[in-house]
Amino acid sequence: MGLWTLLEGCLLLANAFAILNEDRFLAPRGWSFNEFSGGRTKSFKAQLIGLIYATQYMRVPLLILNSICIVVKLVSG
Repeated sequence: MGLWTLLEGCLLLANAFAILNEDRFLAPRGWSFNEFSGGRTKSFKAQLIGLIYATQYMRVPLLILNSICIVVKLVSG
């Protein structure tokens, strides 16, 4: 497993977090950002919710990274 494979895996994980819908998936399971916007930001669950919302906010850089990954895959084979 090389560095490129590891970076692709991280990109796929970021894409998975970016497409999660709050209304249909996160809120019914108690993973809404509104529940953790208070002072309880030290727990692992609150930090994971913050990571999910950060990846949803950074969709344009994800789009650019996906495009670069596709071009590299097309060129290198």
